[in-house]
Amino acid sequence: MAFHVRDKVTDALVRELALKRGVGLTEAVRLAVETELGRQERGAAAKRARVRTLLDEVDTWPRTGLKADKAFFDDLSGD
Repeated sequence: MAFHVRDKVTDALVRELALKRGVGLTEAVRLAVETELGRQERGAAAKRARVRTLLDEVDTWPRTGLKADKAFFDDLSGD
């Protein structure tokens, strides 16, 4: 399945990547897309790890047994 790149800047970038890597245009597009998808996945995994660390820390906090409700938060904010 083929697609056509009509943007001159994108075309130039793909051609530059292909030339620098010594590959064809199709391979250059594939490399660029694989690299970007991998970068996004690594970024998402890092964010999940940071959130997991925070959640693990919160889980270590002692439980008071008290329930917080709307009236409690309204009182804190002066409403």
